[in-house]
Amino acid sequence: MLPVIALVGRPNVGKSTLFNRMTRTRDALVADVPGLTRDRKYGDGRVGERPFIVIDTGGLSGDSDDLGGLMAQQAWQAIGEADLLFFLVDARAGLSAGDEAIAEALRRTGKPLMLVVNKTDGVDTDSAMADFYTLGLGEIHPIAAAHGRGVATLMELAMAQLPESIEAPGESGDVDSIRVAVVGRPNVGKSTLINRIMGEERVLAFDRPGTTRDSIFIPFVRDDVAYTLIDTAGVRRRARVKETVEKFSVIKTLQAIDAAHVVILVLDARQEISEQDASLAGYIAEKGRALIVAVNKWDGLDAHARNRIVDQLDRRLPFLDFATTRFISALHGSGVGDLFPYIQKAYTSAMCEMPTPRLTDILERAVQAHQPPLVRGRRIKLRYAHQGGRNPPVIVIHGNQTERVPATYKRYLVNAFREALKLTGTPIRIEFNTGDNPYKGRKNKLTGRQQKRKQRLMRHVKKH
Repeated sequence: MLPVIALVGRPNVGKSTLFNRMTRTRDALVADVPGLTRDRKYGDGRVGERPFIVIDTGGLSGDSDDLGGLMAQQAWQAIGEADLLFFLVDARAGLSAGDEAIAEALRRTGKPLMLVVNKTDGVDTDSAMADFYTLGLGEIHPIAAAHGRGVATLMELAMAQLPESIEAPGESGDVDSIRVAVVGRPNVGKSTLINRIMGEERVLAFDRPGTTRDSIFIPFVRDDVAYTLIDTAGVRRRARVKETVEKFSVIKTLQAIDAAHVVILVLDARQEISEQDASLAGYIAEKGRALIVAVNKWDGLDAHARNRIVDQLDRRLPFLDFATTRFISALHGSGVGDLFPYIQKAYTSAMCEMPTPRLTDILERAVQAHQPPLVRGRRIKLRYAHQGGRNPPVIVIHGNQTERVPATYKRYLVNAFREALKLTGTPIRIEFNTGDNPYKGRKNKLTGRQQKRKQRLMRHVKKH
């Protein structure tokens, strides 16, 4: 197992900035807004040949409201998982009562601890650090995470305190997990669904739209199959996305869709299917991701309400005919376990191998059953097919006049391939390729005798 470093401290002291610096990514959202990070976020880092895991946490503000309490629980879970703690403080803000309270709590954990004074750029370092010696946490490490100053030295000292990596039984770094992104509008139950799957309060589930702001990657194993769940921020209509932070959150959600193998689109059965639901579903279909539509909060609905939502699915989302629809209750767990067989089928379909002879045979059978239409008196000819990609499956068809294949016949071919290959839960993309005429634009060079004959023939052409 890899050693783990947890970043803890008050809100807005630069934990996410240091996280991005340590992982050499931009995975954690960064903005000058206290309390931006709410869930614990994992990332991979490396110093030389030594890898490690770093956990970004929400700020330990000591607030008494419900959200602050849940954020604190996430931070303390990360502390319990860590081999080394980075306690970050703000050099510009100076020592506060909150820092003293956090220091006392961290001291009681008995975990190895390094006091990191961030934001030392533009200030007198010695003066800024003087107050923090009163915390009694030993050596102080000044850095400027935004500019990278002092971070390399900090990591070298941290490596000396971390245990060596130990490979756990059955652990293998080359195992590729099935990435499952959970998306939907705010407050439809995405985080509740993930917590139900994990069997713990892994991500914040709070009755307030917009609680999740970042994309959280959660690896786990179920029935000897490795998965990575991606909890995402809720996506609202663009006109309502006014805060810069929320705009970045939406981008993270769209990036999570791009990175996923399978997407679970969560809908609220107690609300109308909105234009935003359709827009998000359209984006998933456009990206070609395997899809499962999970209609949440199904419990307690009467027959009339259930028929209404089923009718809306048919009317508002007809382009998702390839997707599997399941009706669940994330809060009570009904139907949640049944999602995994469909995730497996969708993943297998999206990543399947399709031999060229098999595809060509299916194409020939489809053409025999229903010929392509005539175009200006000429029949469109489809000769053979081969695989052009995965996730989604791409089928490339070669022939003549393929650019004139109508959309209706293309849909017919998609359905033929889907039925023959037994593909479920994933869209199929068909690309056409017309062979170039090697003689197009070329003219034969006439001999002298041929030129004279042409001139004699032209004398007999009537001029109009």
